[in-house]
Amino acid sequence: MPRNLPGRVFQKGQTLLIVLLSMAAILTLVLSVISRSVTDVSFSRLDEDALRAFSAAEAGIERALIVGTSVSDTVGPSGSSFNAVVSGIAEGASSFAYPTEIYSGESVYIWFVSHDANGDLVCNAPGGLPCFTGLTGSFCWGTADPPTDPDGATAPAIEVSVFYDPALTGVSAGNFSSVRVGRATFDANTSRRLSNNFVVDQGACGAGGENFAFSGDIAFGTDANSATVDLGIPCVGSNGCLLAARVRAIYNTDFTHPIGLDVQPATLPAQGRKIDSTGTSGSGESVRKIEAYRTFGGPPPIFDASVFSQESVIK
Repeated sequence: MPRNLPGRVFQKGQTLLIVLLSMAAILTLVLSVISRSVTDVSFSRLDEDALRAFSAAEAGIERALIVGTSVSDTVGPSGSSFNAVVSGIAEGASSFAYPTEIYSGESVYIWFVSHDANGDLVCNAPGGLPCFTGLTGSFCWGTADPPTDPDGATAPAIEVSVFYDPALTGVSAGNFSSVRVGRATFDANTSRRLSNNFVVDQGACGAGGENFAFSGDIAFGTDANSATVDLGIPCVGSNGCLLAARVRAIYNTDFTHPIGLDVQPATLPAQGRKIDSTGTSGSGESVRKIEAYRTFGGPPPIFDASVFSQESVIK
């Protein structure tokens, strides 16, 4: 019997070791589950904070679009907040790249007069809203990267319609009864120009920090530098004479192309409103930012062929 004692002691020690290893494995599993649960709860809270911050930023965009000025506020019971800063798009710049691209038949407006907070056209109002008084402009279009084939069937051409009103006083807009339109058309496609009689483009162009495949130079009035097209507008150089330019894309039915304008050394008024909205969650741990644009639009091209009259129309 005494010879068996060491064996019994060894067996008891082995059992204790197995129990300890089992407890360690169970404890590790429990701690892993607890850690994962804590992590999941933390991620869920962070996701909720991020969603609240994003919703607050969206609320800032909506509020700024309504009031038209920079605004800050808190939203919701969670105490989330936003700070929306409104600035003018391309205000005081010498070139401008329109923020969206367009298909054939679509148009964009580039304004030469300022807009006040109510959307009215003004020049040099008390708030300081200058208007364009330059003499020339280089209109840019077409994707440069990847390069647009100028002789492709769907290579874009443009029609530029410049609206001006020699009756404006230069302080505020009238009833626009004296508005006139000067037009120019440009095409890089050699074969198409034989039939459409558009003016040849001037090659690559840069505007608003972007590169364009084609360009066309326009002198709004009589230009000593002899631009490609001279519209001969008599009131060029005075405040409020030039109202806006509508640029319409033609032929590019496959995909959209960008539009830009370079008026160096002159400068442009604001082309719309840019809103940078920052939303912060109630806890302050999550911050989200949204950037939005609202450009100043204009009447669609169909109104060029319409008849307007304050009185009855007599045929």
